[in-house]
Amino acid sequence: MTEKQFPAGGWRTILAASQWVTHYRLQWLSSDLVAGVTLAAYGIPVSLAYATLAGLPAQYGIYCYLVGGIFYALFGSSRQLAIGPTSAISMLVSATVVDMAGGDPERFASIASLTAILIAAMCLLGWILRLSSLVNFISETILLGFKAGAALTIALTQLPKLFGVKGGGEQFYERIAILVRQLPDTHLVVLAFGLGALALLLLGEKFLPGRPVALFVVALSIVLLSVTPLGGMGFTVVGALPRGLPDFHVPSLHVRDVDGIVPLAFACLLLSYVESVSAARAIAQKNGYEIDPRQELLGLGAANLAAGVFHGYPVAGGLSQSSVNDKAGARTPLALVFASITIGLCLMFLTGLLSNLPNVVLAAIVLIAVKGLVDIRELRHVWHASRQEFLVSMVAFIAVLLLGILKGVIFAVLASMLLLIVRAAHPHVAILGRIPGTHRYSDTERHPDNESIPGVLMFRVEASLLYFNADHVRATIRAAIRSATSPVKLVIVDLSNSPAVDMAGARMLATLHADLAKAGGNLRIVAAHGSVRDMLRAEGLDQQVGDISRRVSVDDVIETHLRNVDLKVARSEDRMPKTRPGS
Repeated sequence: MTEKQFPAGGWRTILAASQWVTHYRLQWLSSDLVAGVTLAAYGIPVSLAYATLAGLPAQYGIYCYLVGGIFYALFGSSRQLAIGPTSAISMLVSATVVDMAGGDPERFASIASLTAILIAAMCLLGWILRLSSLVNFISETILLGFKAGAALTIALTQLPKLFGVKGGGEQFYERIAILVRQLPDTHLVVLAFGLGALALLLLGEKFLPGRPVALFVVALSIVLLSVTPLGGMGFTVVGALPRGLPDFHVPSLHVRDVDGIVPLAFACLLLSYVESVSAARAIAQKNGYEIDPRQELLGLGAANLAAGVFHGYPVAGGLSQSSVNDKAGARTPLALVFASITIGLCLMFLTGLLSNLPNVVLAAIVLIAVKGLVDIRELRHVWHASRQEFLVSMVAFIAVLLLGILKGVIFAVLASMLLLIVRAAHPHVAILGRIPGTHRYSDTERHPDNESIPGVLMFRVEASLLYFNADHVRATIRAAIRSATSPVKLVIVDLSNSPAVDMAGARMLATLHADLAKAGGNLRIVAAHGSVRDMLRAEGLDQQVGDISRRVSVDDVIETHLRNVDLKVARSEDRMPKTRPGS
């Protein structure tokens, strides 16, 4: 048994920590310790930036990293996934909770914490009902556009800090207009300082990947503002953070007290689960093991519950922080525990050092972080692979810019479902032709050189034949019959690619057979799966169209048909009157 395989049963399948703890090896300890300290060094400045993005006190982001990682380590199935606040969720909380809070900072913080607790409840319900597979219905193409739109939306909220202006506005294009009007008031010193921070972060990302470069930039900026005249040049700073660990605090609000919190929690859950599972799978594949998507609901739920009762807000597993954890050598979730211990020590003894941290540096950290949400390479690939998929991605992209992140998330979900329904309701119906020189048949649309059989139409439905697509299939076949160059006397239905047929689908085939029979034609069904044959026989199709056998192929029906045609021709020639030679 290797360290990557931790089998378990019973209660140990719930408490995932019992699996890796019992198989833990002492030689992993140093790797997990180094990874934990490195993750803390990365997470502290990033979490400060994300908390300010969310509109919360900066320490709330640190609290999320502190407690989220420990509780995920108890229940999560990934060995390297790192849990904390993310840019998209932070922006979603900021844009949505501000209206719910009515300008009350305490209520704002309570709603953010209550949202995390509600996410935990949803995760538990999803785990009980085994709903983890539902996330697969959200199209990757939709998410690609959504993330790009979210990145631009988040970046636009940080640009005013970079230019040293106030900013403002609620909608994307309104924020652009306000920023453009304020550009003449740009604070040049703040802008230069921010551009310098951006340059250092970009250089560190390129030449020191996986290293806590952000921590170095934060420390350098604090030193510069503390010991040079820059501190008196109009920089806004984080200010003093409360020293010590967060106390246990259940929000006094109830779900019924906050209109719109359920859609917000659902949107955060969707974002956090998709991002967490995607990151966990990518890193697990790299390290040669598999995660349990259902178990991830428990891990994510536990992390959000902890965040909610310890002055935090919704958390997720992000790819960037998880990559830092992985590259630093994490072998097990114990690295998260070491990261939390390191963060706890910093909260107890080092918070005073952060009081001179300029907000423009936090803005630079956010801008670098959201850059990774825009995957230009993948967008270019989608453009070349499928213009339709690219259009779908752009619709999600524009929806986020026009509607905002919360409505954009909901729109992305609805768009994914609608796309799925449209594709299911309009499956491809392949009109078949014989591959030259063989007894095999394929789609003539893809292979125009295929041979047609006079008087015969062969088709294959590339999906299950169900009530919502039966009319589309029938209309397609009728159109093919009308456009045939010679009268169609035989229609062959190849069901080899139809794993299921319901009553509506079977009755549609019966109707098609009846229409053909009136015109002197016939319908044959071949290559049907076992359960499909059962349904067709239950509807009496075998009595109408003949034996529905697993042994009969398209070529068998064609050969029988051609022999019958030859036989009819021969009989007609025999009945023709013969003339004497020379008469």
